Amino acid sequence: CISFQPEEETIVSTQDRLTFKPTAEEIVEYTVPHLETAPFPIVSFGQGCEGEPLLMWKTIRESILEIRKHTQKGSININTNGSDPVAVRALCEAGLNSIRVSTNSARRELYMPYYRPNNYEFEDIIESLKVVREFGGWTSINYFVFPGLTDSVEEYEALRQLIIDTDLQMIQWRNFNIDPDWYLGKVGVHQTGEILGIRQVMDLLNEEFPHLKFGYFNPPIERIKGNYEKDFAH
Repeated sequence: CISFQPEEETIVSTQDRLTFKPTAEEIVEYTVPHLETAPFPIVSFGQGCEGEPLLMWKTIRESILEIRKHTQKGSININTNGSDPVAVRALCEAGLNSIRVSTNSARRELYMPYYRPNNYEFEDIIESLKVVREFGGWTSINYFVFPGLTDSVEEYEALRQLIIDTDLQMIQWRNFNIDPDWYLGKVGVHQTGEILGIRQVMDLLNEEFPHLKFGYFNPPIERIKGNYEKDFAH
């Protein structure tokens, strides 16, 4: 992870972030050859801990438009907090194929104290998912799994509703590497209520939503629009 860490923090980032903002021309220069030559190619803006790509949505929009002038191959994805549905709409109009929105919960009351969002609300991430589906795009959530909360009945019911409301296509289940005492204190949870178990939650979702895919990576366009079950790695 290359998350930003303050100088006074004892945790040291494993590598440094870019010290400049790439232009659309620079982005196109290396993404088009990849899309043209790589097997089952994806280009992706943002990566969870590297900063929020929607803050540069105008550059990304310009990049997508220019990329698609040169090639129609591959998938263009964005990994984001989903904070700006208006920007997401503009990217979809330009040709965005898929989105992955990160969240620790399907419930506002757990999302807000952990993310502490600036200038957006939990409802905005839901709207961003809806916008991409409106354009026929692929939607995933980057879902942080914390046994005892993720598999509570209350969270399961909220997740069901999120899937229904957004026509969600995929859940990318992520092990939540976090201090449990710190996290429970941050989100203000002292009693989690009835627990289903992570495996049962997944089984119940599979049963109710057979279209919903589980995975760990954003799928290529060949899976999105073709045979999802095909092993494209071999």
